[in-house]
Parts: sequence; structure tokens; C-alpha cells
Amino acid sequence: MSNRPFIAARLELFLDKRLEQVFRALGWRERVIPYTAYGDESFARVLGRIVLSPAFADTQLGRATEEFLRRRGWRNFITAPCVHARYTIRLGDAEVTGTTDRGGYIDHRVRHHGLAAGWQVGSVQTEQSERESFGVQVVSSHATFGLVSDIDDTILSTMLPRPFIAAWNSFFRTEAARQAIPGMADFYDDLLGRHPGAAVMYLSTGAWNTHGFLKRFMRRHRYPEGAMLLTDWGPTNTGWFRSGQEHKRNALLQLSVDFPGIQWLLVGDDGQHDLNVYSEFAAANPDKVVAIAIRELTPAEQILAHGTTEPLAGDEPLPRDIPVFKAPDGRGLRRVTREFLGLS
Repeated sequence: MSNRPFIAARLELFLDKRLEQVFRALGWRERVIPYTAYGDESFARVLGRIVLSPAFADTQLGRATEEFLRRRGWRNFITAPCVHARYTIRLGDAEVTGTTDRGGYIDHRVRHHGLAAGWQVGSVQTEQSERESFGVQVVSSHATFGLVSDIDDTILSTMLPRPFIAAWNSFFRTEAARQAIPGMADFYDDLLGRHPGAAVMYLSTGAWNTHGFLKRFMRRHRYPEGAMLLTDWGPTNTGWFRSGQEHKRNALLQLSVDFPGIQWLLVGDDGQHDLNVYSEFAAANPDKVVAIAIRELTPAEQILAHGTTEPLAGDEPLPRDIPVFKAPDGRGLRRVTREFLGLS
């Protein structure tokens, strides 16, 4: 069998390289978009992307225009990635270099950074770009509790994955029009108030292009800060599109390896396949899951999410000692989990 990437991936790489050449000839410059990082005292996983932006973007008018346009979802998806660009990361005692992938993405593990547990700051830059700072949650190696939360229809009402509604929400609606799920921020605050220093991860099949919007949305609605584990829409080395379920499975497995001493509360909704993915992970790793909390969509939301009024039930059997809590919003989930998780 051939080891060459799938034809769509090769085509995407060819087009990105040619567009990059054109934009560089027009004077566009490298710009780093850092994402929130995570790790512990021994490592940090640094995430980000390097793209090209016009020189106009560095002017006062350009920054104002960009600020206005990015409030419309479509602007998040208009990017020119830097293919295989060199970068330098500085984090604590560590300074490392690396190269972006074919989509311009950074996914670099930094060892021996020497930072203590808590929120810390690092930076990343290229030879042509400005230095950009990023936050990193350094989780104590003694931590035993973590929160993994889905995003779409769990903390943010998106009506995904129906394509036309998803496109309208993602490309045309303004950020201010997006709605938070009632009570979810308070539910998470309640959890983390009893588990200070807990790891917080937001796991979604959404595109990395929406990272900036999601960060602003979470800040505006008072969600606790945490790293986002998103995905890159488009072709892979083996097919036309990425599998959202496979992305979540791989991310959960990686978290279990990165934080072997943590038990996770897995929060999602019944409009997609969260319960299946979480149940599968819990069945294979019962010592890594403390409980599963599922937000129940209304019948109308179920229709918009997948075309029927019935929730997507989990088929994977659960270990007997891992409970599944269900409620229509954060207030309900907070109420049904308080006693079990010692929040009474």
C-alpha cells in the first residue's frame, strides 16, 4: 500500500503553498495566533497557528476593521496558513523551536519548563512576526479531579450539526447573538470551587478557526478558563473529512496519558454522540472517570441537531460504579450532581 497522503490532502497542501507564495509576494506578513496551552510541572502542550496577514492589518484602521469583521463568524474562516513555518516558543526555563504542519498549526510539547502549578504565561514568535503571549494551565501533579466539557449545545447553543443551521450560526450570526446554556457557568464554578486547581478542558468537534470567538464567548458568560481541544475541518491523510467522534476519542485518550492521576467529570449533551464516546472511554478506563453529566436537549433542539425528536442514546455499556446524570440545563445538572460529588 502507498504511504502517500490522501489526494485531497495533497491538493490542499498544493493550493495552500501556492496561495502563500502569492500573499508573501503581496507583502503579507507572518502572524501567530496562540491558543490556550495545558500541562503539568514536567511538560506543557503548546497550541497555535501561524497565518499570513496584510501589512494593512497592523495599522490602527486595520486593527479596527479586523475587530469589526471578526464579530461576524465568516471572518474566522478566511485565513492564509503558513505551511511548515519555523517558530520559537519561550516558556519558563525552556526555549524550543519547531515547524508548523501543512495547515499552519503548532502542536508542540515543551519539557523541563520549570514552572509551578497555576496559570502561567509563555510566548511564541517567528522570525518575521511579533511575539505573541499565551496562557498555560499548569496542573499540579497531585491533582485528582478534572473537568472535560463539550461546547456545542452543552455550554453554547449552536443547533449543530445540521449543515445549513451550522453554516448560518458559524458564518453569519454576530457573536453577541450566540446564547449560553442557562446555569452551566454556575455549575462549573460550583464544581471548581470544591476542586481548586482542577484541570479544565473544552473538547469539541468545532474548528480551530472559532477559537478566538469561543474564548471571548466564555469570558463574556463567565465560564472558567481552560484549554480548548478543537479540530481542523477538511481533508486528512486518509480521507476527505475528519471524524468528530474519532477526534474526541483521541483527545480523551491523550488526556488520560497526560494526567494519569486525574479522574474526569465528562460533560456533554444528547444531541450528538457525546454519551457514546464518553461511555466507550469510561468502559475502557473506569479508573479515569468519576461521572458523566449529559445536558438533555428539547425536542425542537433534537430535530435541529439530527433530524428526530429522540436523543442519541449511548450504546456502550457503562461500568456499574460510574453514574450518568441528566438534566435540561446547568441548574438541573448542578442539583443532581451535588450530593454525589460532595457539593452539598
